Amino acid sequence: MTYAVREELKPAGLNGISDAQINDHWNLYVGYVNQTNALKTELETLRKEGKGATPAYADRRRRFGFEMNGMVLHEYYFGNLKSSVADSAAAEFKKVVTEKWGSFDAWKEDFVNTGKSRSIGWAVCAMDPLTGDVNNHFIQLHEEGNVAGYHPVLVMDVWEHAYMVDHKAGGRPDYISAFFSNVNWTVVEHRLKDAMQKTASKRH
Repeated sequence: MTYAVREELKPAGLNGISDAQINDHWNLYVGYVNQTNALKTELETLRKEGKGATPAYADRRRRFGFEMNGMVLHEYYFGNLKSSVADSAAAEFKKVVTEKWGSFDAWKEDFVNTGKSRSIGWAVCAMDPLTGDVNNHFIQLHEEGNVAGYHPVLVMDVWEHAYMVDHKAGGRPDYISAFFSNVNWTVVEHRLKDAMQKTASKRH
């Protein structure tokens, strides 16, 4: 199959994250979609040419994980952004994280600190659909650190390109504050319930 840019996921009118920032960031996402499709084609061509055991194939195969996860994580990220959605829309999510962290605010503090890790990457709150456990994870380089089988519930991009237009290189804390004023808690709630029902985790 060929992947398409998910135009319906592109947010606008956010609080503290300008449309100019989103447009700049969106172009990177488009690049991940294009590269994913290009690498799928290139890998198929190399296999048909009997070059599946070559260094070139191995290089493209490694790159494929980076590009595809870049595409997927950006779809989760853009899909969970919308201004003015109260966290009361995520009643079940708040209940689940309160059971583990003691309160919603304690979970949020942990997620924020995850996002402040001194590295490029992502903060991801994910659920293990087998046990119902919810964890915060730091993901580097798109493909490094994802837990196999876990369902992403909330995804925050903390690569510099997510905030440089608005907040400059040192502005990650301000960006994270802005991010939390734009979480689409309705989407978070839907993703959590999908995970609880062991159905495919939607990127919306």
